[in-house]
Amino acid sequence: MESLASCLAQTHENIEILIGDDSSDHRTQALIDSTYLHESRVIYVRNEPALGQADNIASLFERATGDKILLIHDDDALKTDCIERLLPAWNIYPDLEIAFGDQYQMDDKGVVDIEASRKLNTDYHRTDAVVGLQPDPGRAGLIQMMPNNGWLANADLVKKISYRKQYGIGCEYVFGAQICIAARQVYYLKEYVSFYRKTDVSMSRTTARSTTAAAVLAYDFLKSLTLDRSLEPARRLALKRIVPIVVSVYARNHQPVPALGIALSHLYAYNYGLNKRLYFHLMLVLKGLTATGNLKSSTQNG
Repeated sequence: MESLASCLAQTHENIEILIGDDSSDHRTQALIDSTYLHESRVIYVRNEPALGQADNIASLFERATGDKILLIHDDDALKTDCIERLLPAWNIYPDLEIAFGDQYQMDDKGVVDIEASRKLNTDYHRTDAVVGLQPDPGRAGLIQMMPNNGWLANADLVKKISYRKQYGIGCEYVFGAQICIAARQVYYLKEYVSFYRKTDVSMSRTTARSTTAAAVLAYDFLKSLTLDRSLEPARRLALKRIVPIVVSVYARNHQPVPALGIALSHLYAYNYGLNKRLYFHLMLVLKGLTATGNLKSSTQNG
C-alpha cells in the first residue's frame, strides 16, 4: 500500500483519498479495516462485481468532492510534496486546468533508477525547453507528455472527460489526449513529483503482443481523431512512437497484410528506412505472408 501511504503523507493535508478496489480477494479491504479504519480522509469502496479499469476510475472521479483531482495507480506513488508543488501554478495562471511534473522510475522493490528516470522524462518530451505553460495544450496529451497519473487537474474537466470503457485498455491514452485537447491551459513543472513503477508483470506488458494492446487501440483512436491543423504535428509525433509497436503486434499475430500497410503508410516512424526496426518488422511481415501462402496452398491441396 505504498501508493496509499504516499497520499496520506502529502504535505498538503486538505485532501480526500478515494479507493476503488477491483481485486479478487479481500486483502486490501482487510488492510484498510485494520490500519486505516480511523483515518477519515480514506474513503474505501470494494467493487462487487469488479468494474474494470475504465469504470473503476470513472467511478472514483464521479465520487470526488474537491475542486481538484489527482489520480495515482496502486503500483505507483507520489512524492510527499506533489500536491504542494503543483497547486501554486493556479495562483500564477487562474485559468489553468491541468498541471503535471516529472516521474521517477522505480523497480518492484521501490528502488529509484536516476538515469532511467531522466530517460523516461526525456522520451516523453518532459525537458527544460518546454517548462511552464504549454502553447498547445492538446499536444501534451497526444504525445503523452502528461503522465498517466500523478497529474493535478480541475475536477469539473476531469469528470467531463473521464475514462470510457469503449476504448478498452486504451482508455488511459484516450483520456490523456482528450483532457489536454479540452483544457484551456496546461502547465509543466520541471520537478519530480511522482514515482512510476516499472514491473515485470503489468497490464501494458501482459497485453503488449495482443491486437487489443493499448498501443493498437491508441493508434486506432489517433487515426480517427479530428484535430485542429495546429495539432497535426503532435499527432504525427505520437504516431512515430506508436506505429512500430502496432506493426510488430499485427505481424506477431499472423496479420501481415495490415502490418505491412501500416508500416508503408507511416515510413516516417522508421526514419524513412534509416531505422533498423523497419527491416526487422518487414522480416516478420514476410514470414507471416509466407506462412499465410503455405496455409492457403495446404488448404487447396486438401
